[in-house]
Amino acid sequence: QVQLVESGGGLVQAGGSLSLSCAVSGAIFKIREMGWCRQAPGKQRELVATITGGGAANYGDSVKGRFFISKDKTLKLAYLQMTSLKPEDTAVYYCNATVLTFSGFEIGSWGQGTQVTVSS
Repeated sequence: QVQLVESGGGLVQAGGSLSLSCAVSGAIFKIREMGWCRQAPGKQRELVATITGGGAANYGDSVKGRFFISKDKTLKLAYLQMTSLKPEDTAVYYCNATVLTFSGFEIGSWGQGTQVTVSS
């Protein structure tokens, strides 16, 4: 069983910064990729950022230049540094990971989400 737990969400003023963390636990042989997505009420879930095991990052168009993803493979943590926040960034942010289990299967897992609210 793979579990992901997000933390760091909260209320921030427009133009400010906020950092999110994602902790991964479970019977994992290797983490292939980690990432973040977000979903606002009544809207579809959208990609925020992903990062591969080799450190290659990919960002959604709406956050490029403002959000930055990083990881600590030893500690099994992923981070999302958000800067120049806008009210439209308000959403529940979800962490996800694609992992290789000890039995040789690749599994995708999701966290429960953390609320980020940006006030104008």
